[in-house]
Amino acid sequence: MTLTTPPGTVRAGRREWTALGVLMLPLLLVSMDVSVLYFAIPSISADLRPGATAQLWILDMYGFVLAGLLITMGALGDRVGRRKLLLGGAALFGLASVAAAYADSPGALIAARALLGVGGACLMPSTLALIRTLFRDAAQRATAVTLWTTVMASGISLGPVVSGALVEHFWWGSVFLINLPAMVLLLILGPPLLPESKGTAAPGRFDWAGALLSLAALLPLIHGVKELAEGGWRPLPALAVTTGLLIALLFLRRQSRLADPMVDLGLLRERAYGGSVLVNLLAMVATVGFAVFLTQYLQSVLGQSPLEAALWSLAPSLGVVIAAPTAAALAKRVDRAAVMTGGFLLSAAGFTSLTLIDADTPLWAVLAGATVYASGLVSAMTLANESALGAAPPERAGAAAAVLESGTELGGALGMAVLGSIGAAVYTAAMPATAPAAARETLGGALASPGPVLDAARGAFTDALNGAAGGAAVVMLLAAALSATLLRGGKPAAGADR
Repeated sequence: MTLTTPPGTVRAGRREWTALGVLMLPLLLVSMDVSVLYFAIPSISADLRPGATAQLWILDMYGFVLAGLLITMGALGDRVGRRKLLLGGAALFGLASVAAAYADSPGALIAARALLGVGGACLMPSTLALIRTLFRDAAQRATAVTLWTTVMASGISLGPVVSGALVEHFWWGSVFLINLPAMVLLLILGPPLLPESKGTAAPGRFDWAGALLSLAALLPLIHGVKELAEGGWRPLPALAVTTGLLIALLFLRRQSRLADPMVDLGLLRERAYGGSVLVNLLAMVATVGFAVFLTQYLQSVLGQSPLEAALWSLAPSLGVVIAAPTAAALAKRVDRAAVMTGGFLLSAAGFTSLTLIDADTPLWAVLAGATVYASGLVSAMTLANESALGAAPPERAGAAAAVLESGTELGGALGMAVLGSIGAAVYTAAMPATAPAAARETLGGALASPGPVLDAARGAFTDALNGAAGGAAVVMLLAAALSATLLRGGKPAAGADR
């Protein structure tokens, strides 16, 4: 099947592609801020001396606020204008970056990270929604969404590398100040390049009660899942997850009764949109859940420095740069669902190869397996994003993008919990009963142990990585099955714009 441009469809020109480039730089930095503190936190701890709880909030506050406000900001952009929200978010993100860079206490840094999350929640759904406005032609929009997904994935991978390089030569505040040039550029070039767009229907009053419910649902849900992933089952995180789910039910019940809801539940029931959100969530389960194991394997098993491990972890991105555009081009000729299914199956094959890693496996073989799974994953995610965006009506593009991105945030938290639990169980079972308690719990707890215990811990962690890779492969097979059944023939007409 070949995508064609129907009569009357306006193809994007140089101005639209330039506008896309302007959008990509802030998107890269917003996604980098999720992981940019990984190497900066020791310097921050030495300077500001936060307690253990404050340090966790410094790391996590940005992601929690970002996830909690995505749906609200996406719906708000549909009402007040996506460009207006984008530029407001850029201004706030820039100011918050300065505040974070020069924070003189843990509380000030936590507050600045919260403001960064608010700014990021304004920016992320607006960039994807504006792509829906800029690119009416389906083939061009597919190319633009491919770039969007690649930049988003690259930003998360680049964050540790950039922070490691900056902290090595400058002070820790520099990891925030690099945001400023991109935000200033967006504020200067955005108004003349980006068209204003918002819902065409006359909306009723904004659902502020629904906005509070979405925030109250996502914050405890994601926080609780992450706490369960890091510390195992405990009553308080389990209560947080339960509370989040109950509030989410109240939110959905409210949305079903409103004439002009924040989230269009009817759109979620459409296979092209709802199915894409679901498989995208599963993709993030595997991506985020396994990334922790690969990074720790490079550092604690192979003995690489943090910066060296971060640089090697970028190697799979080279395959992604080739695979994602190839998949997008192939989807113009055959059913998109078939290409997505193939991408998930390729990813499952890559994860399966990593279940065979042992002490004698060379680094190139590990990186080859990672490249295969990353290439398949990002290719499928790109098509899922494009399918969801194409299925959403233009007047709800912001809210549709926000729900899609909220699913990715939840998928990442679930991945850490599910694959983390599998890895922890395998590690504990593989460790000798005579090893010290700390060494039996985590590889980090074994690093100061005598040689035989450390060797056993490294072997046990390799087994844990095998188990997590097997779990990720199963998730990818499930995503492939859902793609083949839910999304087959469910895309909009070729080249059409709704």
